[in-house]
Amino acid sequence: MAASSVSQPTEVVNNPVASQDSSSISFLAEAAQPYRDIVLHGVTEDTPASDYVKAVLAPAFEEETGIKIELEIVPWADMYSKTIEDMEANSGTYDFVYIEQDIIYAFLEQNFLVNLTQMLDHNPNLASPDFKPIDFTTFIEEFKDPATGDLYGVPMEAFLKTYVYRKDLFEDLSIQEAFATEYGYPLGPAVTFDQYHDIAVFFTQYGQDNDMELWGSTVQAANDHPASFYEFSETILPTFGVYNWGINPDNYKATVDNSGQLNSEQAKNALTFWLDLLQYAPPESTRSTWTETAKTFAAGRVAQGWIYGENVAWIATDPTRSEIVGKVGVALPPTTQGVIQDASIGKGYVGYYDGGAFGIPYSSKKQEAALLWLQYISQADVQPEWAAASSRVVQLGTFDDPLVLEQDKKVGGYFSLMKKEGRLYRGAPPFPFHSQIRDLVASYLYLAIDGKLTPEEALDQAATAVDEELVKLGYGK
Repeated sequence: MAASSVSQPTEVVNNPVASQDSSSISFLAEAAQPYRDIVLHGVTEDTPASDYVKAVLAPAFEEETGIKIELEIVPWADMYSKTIEDMEANSGTYDFVYIEQDIIYAFLEQNFLVNLTQMLDHNPNLASPDFKPIDFTTFIEEFKDPATGDLYGVPMEAFLKTYVYRKDLFEDLSIQEAFATEYGYPLGPAVTFDQYHDIAVFFTQYGQDNDMELWGSTVQAANDHPASFYEFSETILPTFGVYNWGINPDNYKATVDNSGQLNSEQAKNALTFWLDLLQYAPPESTRSTWTETAKTFAAGRVAQGWIYGENVAWIATDPTRSEIVGKVGVALPPTTQGVIQDASIGKGYVGYYDGGAFGIPYSSKKQEAALLWLQYISQADVQPEWAAASSRVVQLGTFDDPLVLEQDKKVGGYFSLMKKEGRLYRGAPPFPFHSQIRDLVASYLYLAIDGKLTPEEALDQAATAVDEELVKLGYGK
């Protein structure tokens, strides 16, 4: 499955660094001398971390090395299409690309990416002594070939999709009293799904009673976008004890009859719970992707929900974009019995560890210069401000930086949660057929969201369709 590691020649521009004392030149500046004035073209997803790369890191890299970075920041769907089209055509348009954790295994199967481990080994003159994979969080494992352990991407952002709640509402004494009177237990971040449901009902009614635009929960349930599949499969299902999208990784089957879990009782309970929340969610929820749910929460329209960590920083700190600055709390999501234990021993997980890396397409003709760029963004000293600006952490040492510790207080303890409990979260399953099965299952979820199928019908049909499709793709015969 590993991509070829043979490096194509880099286009070298003979414009060396002006003569100066070599002791004052950084390793990267010295190594970059043959490549000065080269332009590296990259494409990345429109995320806060990518914005920081373009605004701060790219100019700084050019100043230090003389290598210019041209970075396209595009929506999620365009990022996928541009990247895949370029690599399939072997055109060499892009010298580095954003690799979402979800898609890495498909890229490896297609031999799209340069083997960074081998390239560094074969080019010691380009291998910075400061580049140490051991400094990264466990998220770096998501960008290694499972068969060889070789690295194919350098993490540039990583975050949890976490449970969030309105601290100002949850800590209001009159609200606490009313909730305790109604339900017989104290108001707090939901630990069980019954509690989550109670809180959703309570705050939806509270909004109606007080003439407020307030509902009880976010629901990322766009009825025409894969975002709904991702929320259900990577946030809701695992907290009900259904892992790997309900597909048995040993035989690639999804139906219960074939030892899968996609149409299991737990999965049907999960979908029933999630769809039921729509009556306690803002009306825009069936049009909401990850972008809209973040905006909904930032507008103060919901009391709790699940939000990608990349958005937590600006929701909690940016008054130009958020109505709830200083009012955001984060916690582990509610789970069914046994899920936390499963996650603790590596048998399961409580939610999605999301993010992406920059990798070098095998079609790039400027691979050596791109390798220097990837090592530049991996330096420890560029991490803290990047983290504070966009809630992303990819290196262990970043958590203990004073700037991040101070920011942690402003974002409801998000970084503390990520440091302490990140091990309980996991990226997408290592399926090369990620996109095909995502789109297939999503089509049944859309029908369930629209009320055209019951949760039971949707998952029974989806599981059967997955079994059939995987056989066609060469899996699970």
